[in-house]
Amino acid sequence: MKTILLKFAGPLQSWGTRSHFETRHTDLYPSKSAVIGVVAASMGYCRDDDAQIQSLVQLDFAVRIDQKGQLLRDYHTAAKYKLSGIFERTYVTNRYYIEDAVFVVALGHENDEFVEEIAVELQNPYFQPFMGRRSLPLPATFFLGIHDTDILTALRNCPWQARKAYQESHPNCLTVYSDANDNCEGYQSRMRKDHVFSFSQKNRRFGFRSEVKTEITVPRLQNSTEHDAFSVLGG
Repeated sequence: MKTILLKFAGPLQSWGTRSHFETRHTDLYPSKSAVIGVVAASMGYCRDDDAQIQSLVQLDFAVRIDQKGQLLRDYHTAAKYKLSGIFERTYVTNRYYIEDAVFVVALGHENDEFVEEIAVELQNPYFQPFMGRRSLPLPATFFLGIHDTDILTALRNCPWQARKAYQESHPNCLTVYSDANDNCEGYQSRMRKDHVFSFSQKNRRFGFRSEVKTEITVPRLQNSTEHDAFSVLGG
């Protein structure tokens, strides 16, 4: 079994699973449906390609919270006009984001060739992937590689990705949310509405998925205090 690890980090992220109309909520960590959307966009799938998207839903999924973010509310007012151009009304919108957060997402499957194909497409995306909103692109260092192990083992072995100051003030025991399966006996599960059936704009459909919460201890990332701006050029 092979596992892909991805890092989602940036000033803002938004992972809504229950947004409606003028209020756009965000969950506090990435949803499986959103990550499937990232993969589908990278592979060039359109919103109506339900069969191809369902093949991605079969991926094992887990997300590790490396650095907890803060909830941010972005307040807007917008003017609405009639087709004739006459002003109709002003309405209020609230958009929520997570700021200054870091997550590591694991995607795995028993079919190694399938995982390797996804890895190639993620690094050469057909459509621009983003972190929940089109204005929030993935960081340049989002791809953390392929690992010859299951998703939870890969997350245990992956060094902590939080910034150095955060690591110095927090224990290296991190929370992981993963798909509930036969290996999760004894853990309490909960239902989350992020199982995608279709991304179609005409008939967007999502169902519930069972996930479990676990705690794992991870190695700390050894951050160098020396900065060499030319190191990325090689030579």
